[in-house]
Amino acid sequence: MPASVKPSIAEMRDRIRRMENGAARNWPALPFGIAEIDRRLPGGGLALGCLHEVAGGGSGAIDGAAAAAFAAGIAARTEGQVMWCLTKADLFPPGIADAGLGPERLLRVVVDDDKALLLSMEEGLRHGSLSVVVGEVTRLDMTASRRLQLAAESTGTMGIALRRWRREVDAADFGQPTASRTKWRVTEVPPEALPVNGVARGRWLLELLRVQGAECADFYVEACDEQGSVAPSPVLADRSATTGYGAGRASA
Repeated sequence: MPASVKPSIAEMRDRIRRMENGAARNWPALPFGIAEIDRRLPGGGLALGCLHEVAGGGSGAIDGAAAAAFAAGIAARTEGQVMWCLTKADLFPPGIADAGLGPERLLRVVVDDDKALLLSMEEGLRHGSLSVVVGEVTRLDMTASRRLQLAAESTGTMGIALRRWRREVDAADFGQPTASRTKWRVTEVPPEALPVNGVARGRWLLELLRVQGAECADFYVEACDEQGSVAPSPVLADRSATTGYGAGRASA
């Protein structure tokens, strides 16, 4: 190729980036219905046809259950069947149903290890008949996440990598770069005290740790209701006015 028409490395990278991102721009977004969150997401919500990551704020079961409920709530607000891939058959259907995702919409796939799980996720994303594919995965590198992202783009199915760790040391993998469009961390916070005996609606700290094309932020919300929707938490919002509620951070 003549030197005069040979593209630069920067131009080639830009072409690849446009090829990888072009399909995703054509898919709509799924809004949360909370202006403070939606305005920080390109398109006004979570992009369909993309891969997103969700993890608990700690390695314990409580935050892990909150992260699973958050993922279930997202899936519940779509239409169609949801495939949930896992390596241990310990999914708690009543908890998922409380977040709006009923058993009639849930397809559970149990495999032996993360490698088989990632393959199952990719197949599900490429199938085209599912609304969301959730995978409880321990490790996720750039290569595997890019395959999932491209598979999601090809059909418009949303992928959710629900990061789940058997050992505390595995949680460090969540800080590694991936091709996911957003990265969330969910932490359970103490519920509001009730004036009478009863069970209060759960409350979460949602940390938007990574989002392409926008700043990251933190949000206090009430946990998913039976329709899969979160709600602003006014008590915690007031309490956090001096601690940076919804404050932007540099995107990872």
